[in-house]
Amino acid sequence: MKNTVIFIVIFLTVVGPSAVIASIGYASIRALGRNPSAANKILQAMIIALVFAESIAVIALLILFQLFGR
Repeated sequence: MKNTVIFIVIFLTVVGPSAVIASIGYASIRALGRNPSAANKILQAMIIALVFAESIAVIALLILFQLFGR
């Protein structure tokens, strides 16, 4: 039972940020296609969003390892 819970939580902490990263990439490519002159603003916003998505994933994995690492 414990292994199943660990697997589900790890799966969610990997799939969740991956979906966010995919949607950020898709939205930024569409925005660049519509307005190529705004590339610098789009890039900055994309990098900030990616950092937040990855930090949430890292924090979730650290909490998971802290809870079930014994």
